Amino acid sequence: MVSELGGAQMSTLLESLPGIANVLRSPVADALVGLIRAGAGIGDFSVEDAEEMVRYATRRGLLDPEEGERVLDDVHQVQKTKSSRGSKKTKAAKTSRSAKAAPTRKK
Repeated sequence: MVSELGGAQMSTLLESLPGIANVLRSPVADALVGLIRAGAGIGDFSVEDAEEMVRYATRRGLLDPEEGERVLDDVHQVQKTKSSRGSKKTKAAKTSRSAKAAPTRKK
């Protein structure tokens, strides 16, 4: 049976095994770093990071579950819009490239 480690147990583990902190890094910490980098414009936004942060905030009582769902719905809607715009741009770019690549005949 898997159980979560408490704060004191985690501190003891981290002190007794140097370097394990790098291996056991929290998914919340990874998500926070990813979102900070995306906010600063030096990284890409990840829906998974947003989902992890909303789950964390909901577990800690920082967000109501309904508010967390609304935020994630907004994120998913924006990502869906961006992906459809991106696919249209990709399709347009391929079309323009193929038009440029096709030889034109002079009469």
